Amino acid sequence: MSAPSTILVTGGAGFIGSHTCVDLLDHGYEVIVVDNWSAGVRQVLARVERLAGRFVGAVYELDIRDRRALSGVFARHAVDAVMHFAALTSAQASLRMPVEYYDANVGGTTALLNAMHEHGVHQLVFSSTGSLYAAAATGPLAETDPARPEDPYAASKWACEQLLADICRHRPEYTVLCLRHFTPAGAHPSGLLGEDRPGPQDTLLPSLAQVAVGRRRRLRVYGGDYPTPDGTGIRDYVHILDTVEAHRLALDHLADAPGMHVYNLGRGQGVSVLEVVAAFSRACGRLVPYEIAPRRLGDTAERVADVRAIGQDWGWRPRRDLDDMCRDTWGFQRLHPLGYRNSAPNGPPVED
Repeated sequence: MSAPSTILVTGGAGFIGSHTCVDLLDHGYEVIVVDNWSAGVRQVLARVERLAGRFVGAVYELDIRDRRALSGVFARHAVDAVMHFAALTSAQASLRMPVEYYDANVGGTTALLNAMHEHGVHQLVFSSTGSLYAAAATGPLAETDPARPEDPYAASKWACEQLLADICRHRPEYTVLCLRHFTPAGAHPSGLLGEDRPGPQDTLLPSLAQVAVGRRRRLRVYGGDYPTPDGTGIRDYVHILDTVEAHRLALDHLADAPGMHVYNLGRGQGVSVLEVVAAFSRACGRLVPYEIAPRRLGDTAERVADVRAIGQDWGWRPRRDLDDMCRDTWGFQRLHPLGYRNSAPNGPPVED
């Protein structure tokens, strides 16, 4: 089986999806994007094309749960493989909207599988999450560790994984590579692409950037009494460019063996919230103010990836560190003080 050359990217205007499209175009792939613009914005794809020096093959505005519209995309293009990023992704929001998260994430994946099967497409790279693991007291989490998701977002991703594994058990023509990313962070070094979610920001580095640029007065650090060296939660941050390189590398391994195969994506090193605050303060050249707030429901003391499997099987290693992530996040924020939608240099502070 030859390596795929035309890739359909669901959620291609989102944070991971847009950076992936640049990487795919840079490496000669033809890219078809479907996105409903719930997390992405239209001008992102023009930036993707500017960075890659190539045009995206086609862009379709649709929700992947619209089975007829999605089937029409497959009918118009000879798709070799699918990269599936389209999802609702906020753990905190999922606590308020569990039905919506299952509907979008599990329903969307089911509709995608139907369209793929209808048109004879059997190769899928699925973007999953390391937050589905049971909370570990200490030490890295391996792919063989049990899943025990603690919020509807993680639970919906775990449900998708179970669905995909079941499909592969009963239909041997399918190959699914499931990549459980831990905490993708950073931005494209050009500053043209970064993380800009609609609504309140609940991820650490973009929140720090908003404080540094004056959109927030201070960072709220949720929990200062965890059993960690400085009392704040420890996470495994991996640069967005390392993340998307692993996704592109997955395309080369779809032909290795049929069935479902799961890999962690992280640096294999944990850093605390306060360590990230210090690194970001160095990157932006000023101390970022913060306050300790109560723990949030669903947060855990530590979540770090064991990444030995992907290193051994694919030779993948992250090449960028926390300082790179902070520098690139700040570079994007400086060029987009109010995000993609409104990049005016001055605006009212956002209450945190």
